[in-house]
Amino acid sequence: MHRQFDDLMLGSVELFCLAGELGGFTVAATAAGVTPAAVSRAVARLEARLGVRLFVRSTRQIRLTDAGRVYMEQCRQALSQFADAERMATGEDTQLSGRLRISVPTTYGHHRLLPILPAFHREHPNVRLDLHISNRNVGFAEEAFDLAIRVRPQSDSTMIVRHLEDAPLVVIASPAYLKDHRAPKTLKDLDDHECIQFDLPSSGRRIPWLFRDGKEDIEYETESCFAVSEDVLGGVTLARAGAGLFQTYRFVVERELAEGTLVEVLPAFGGRSRPYNLLYPHSRFVPPRVRAFIDFLTSHVETPR
Repeated sequence: MHRQFDDLMLGSVELFCLAGELGGFTVAATAAGVTPAAVSRAVARLEARLGVRLFVRSTRQIRLTDAGRVYMEQCRQALSQFADAERMATGEDTQLSGRLRISVPTTYGHHRLLPILPAFHREHPNVRLDLHISNRNVGFAEEAFDLAIRVRPQSDSTMIVRHLEDAPLVVIASPAYLKDHRAPKTLKDLDDHECIQFDLPSSGRRIPWLFRDGKEDIEYETESCFAVSEDVLGGVTLARAGAGLFQTYRFVVERELAEGTLVEVLPAFGGRSRPYNLLYPHSRFVPPRVRAFIDFLTSHVETPR
């Protein structure tokens, strides 16, 4: 078998990643216990091999090029897998370590995932959790994510999809709003209310509200002077302030509903939900820390009533 990487090249990759993470050749050299010249030679060696520039250099600083950023994320992931494989081979994988990069929507992040992460940290204190809390769909390969939690179905055959839960939807309003506006009794009554909109970040399309009338599932188009994009929680804040009605996940507002600071409307038309799924790439080798987090998350998710 022809060797593609010798020891010198693998060492160059490690020094390159260190320089990229720390933002300089000198600080990387100090961390690695080598000279700045050794780091510079390692980067030059990789650039010559690849035929691309990995850093933009100036007299004051260096920064990764776009190609360098993509290459560093892939190399860092590969080096982490090497380390995991060594621990598994030697039986030293009882104490997991390394970086775990997770993308999660704002709703699920704030109300489901973040509250349970301290428990995962107590079990695995050497695993670093990098959290990307956004409703944007991320690129796994380009951005080196290990896991993502998403609502909408995924058609990508390179992804493994594990269902987490079906999150019930609820329409809410503040007591102050309902004091000035008669609560709707039918779906048609929604036409006379401010129904706060949420625009999908990917397409800008407004999401219809979902209802169930007996056995019939209904998508109802609503209107409002208020529209929110990117962060669904903005709609909850507007509803709490008395701006109008808003449809959101019950787990987001269950405390306010219990306390009476928000009120559920149209409960007779409830029963609809949206699925939350865990996504991660198909791979022959799944790092132990990733497997541990998948097991942890699926065992700790409590399906809302």
